[in-house]
Order: sequence, then C-alpha cells, then structure tokens
Amino acid sequence: MNETNGKGPQPVLRGVRGATVAHADTREEIHAATVELVRAMIEANGIDSDDLASAFFTTTPDLHAAFPAEAVRLMGWEYVPMLGSVEMDKVGAPARCIRVMLHWNTTNGQRAIKHIYLRGTESLRTVGDSVTTVSR
Repeated sequence: MNETNGKGPQPVLRGVRGATVAHADTREEIHAATVELVRAMIEANGIDSDDLASAFFTTTPDLHAAFPAEAVRLMGWEYVPMLGSVEMDKVGAPARCIRVMLHWNTTNGQRAIKHIYLRGTESLRTVGDSVTTVSR
C-alpha cells in the first residue's frame, strides 16, 4: 500500500482523530476548545496544513453557538476543505463535545499516528490507539 516506486515512501491518506469539550455553549468557548485541540493534533503529529486533504468536525447536539470549522479558518486554514455535522444524542456521551477527524497525506504508518483527547474525552478513544490524553 505504501509503495516506494524507487522514490522513497509515497504518502497515503491517514485519519487523525481528536476530541475535546467546550466549557460552555458560546462562540468563544467553542472556538477556544477547537483551536486548542487542533493545535495539539498538528503539534503531536508534525502536520503541515498543506498536507491535509480535508477536516471533518462534529459536535454534540447541545452546541449551537458556533461551527468548529470557523475557528480553524480563523487560524489560517484557508484552503483545507472542511465539513461539520452533529453527533447522535447518545446517553452517557460527554456533553458539549467537539470531535475532529483530519485526513492527512503522510508517509507515517497507522501506528505512528497520535490521536488527541483533551478535557476528559479519553472515554471516546479506541483500545490500541496511539493516544495522547491531556486533562485541562
């Protein structure tokens, strides 16, 4: 799958997941939580926005004040295609949760990807992930 063709490893598309919670349903809090998460994701993995195919954001149904993608656009991601959606309203799921999936063109293997879970969202991770959790 990651053939070299005599030119070294060729990039493949990988998913980088992350989650966090906004402290309140306000534009400022949604933006702050989103920026904190996305910055942690790109720093942990060494991601350059030019290598992103797209970004997908979801929020729980209790967040209405802002789109997470808006916060990332304001970070300067002018050319990364972005899409948002609402998560299902699952009993017991974290409230005010923002999830992100970055679609990254990289030569890194799946096991090298660091998925980031902040502000108590560790319960959303999958067993076996290379995960960084930060409680803030």
